[in-house]
Amino acid sequence: MSREHNYQTVVTWTGNKGTGTSGYRDFGREHELSAEGPPLIPGSSDPAFRGDLARWNPEQLLVGSLSQCHMLWYLHKCAMAGVIVTEYTDTATGTMAETADGGHFTEVVLHPAVTVAAREMAETALALHADAHKSCFIAASVNFPVRHEPTVRVAD
Repeated sequence: MSREHNYQTVVTWTGNKGTGTSGYRDFGREHELSAEGPPLIPGSSDPAFRGDLARWNPEQLLVGSLSQCHMLWYLHKCAMAGVIVTEYTDTATGTMAETADGGHFTEVVLHPAVTVAAREMAETALALHADAHKSCFIAASVNFPVRHEPTVRVAD
């Protein structure tokens, strides 16, 4: 059974300083990402490309999407396997290489740190990261490696 899901977002440029894109330094990279329902996300380019550090950039959002997708599948897999997760944090990192034509991501590494309720759950909890990775729609859609280096600890 194949089902199709559709997603719509709106990006609105807010960086016009009065003269539009009359010159490379004459416009801001500020923009807003919105969709029906969730709060607006203030965006910009990476500070390396004249962006605003206080706003989300597309590269951060891509890394964040991969991290979120993995976590959501992982929690689902754990619940189905009887593994009780009590805490989950992922400090994900992405590497992008600039080229003459622009650039591309070379990899994203997820570092999920998971706490489980009981010692006998730890081995299964660690193994389920591979299953979550296989199920993640976002990881399956990118053309660069997405690796995971998980740690699991048992709640005190």
